[in-house]
Amino acid sequence: MQEKMPIAIVSDVVCPWCFIGKARLEKALETHGLTDRVAITWLPYELNPDMPAEGMDRTAYLDAKFGPGKRKEIEIRLSEAALESGVTFNWSKVTRSVNTRMAHMLIAAASTVQRGSDMKAALFKAYFQDGRDIGDIDTLVAIAVEQGFDEQAARDELTNDELRETIIGLEAHAQKVGVTGVPFFIIDGKLAVSGAQTGEVWAQVFQQVMQGAE
Repeated sequence: MQEKMPIAIVSDVVCPWCFIGKARLEKALETHGLTDRVAITWLPYELNPDMPAEGMDRTAYLDAKFGPGKRKEIEIRLSEAALESGVTFNWSKVTRSVNTRMAHMLIAAASTVQRGSDMKAALFKAYFQDGRDIGDIDTLVAIAVEQGFDEQAARDELTNDELRETIIGLEAHAQKVGVTGVPFFIIDGKLAVSGAQTGEVWAQVFQQVMQGAE
């Protein structure tokens, strides 16, 4: 059996471009008949590592980061960029900016049973479409249960200090190797792609990878 091509994706669950980038990659993989020929690994990155554990009002956060009144402009641009990939944002429900460390812990735990992509998708939906507080442990446990995981096991993972340190270490490694923005894709361990790229760009990347494998 042919070995699957590894794709490591560095991203954050509150990063709208990461949500778009995931959908664009999946669409490109489907178009080129590669969906079942890749193995995707999710690596953590925190856009707001200093975000308080309880989070903060999203408008106040965006005003501080980009300047007052920029929120609507940013949301419109993102919604337009998302259209062709099938991603929708429900901005009226996204009222909190959250600390995402526990969300990354949940993805890592799900990844141990090959469910990382399912959990990532569930967290994107929970945050950007349902407006849920994915920085809250009870909310994360509820999402895990919805994905078929045991409630107590999920809570244990989210309070696991060793897992937390693993996530911190992976984030530090990403910064050390030069990842300064997300989404960031590492194809077959050697080709790096930065940003939520279009299908045309992915077609070129796949061609390059295939040529290198010959």
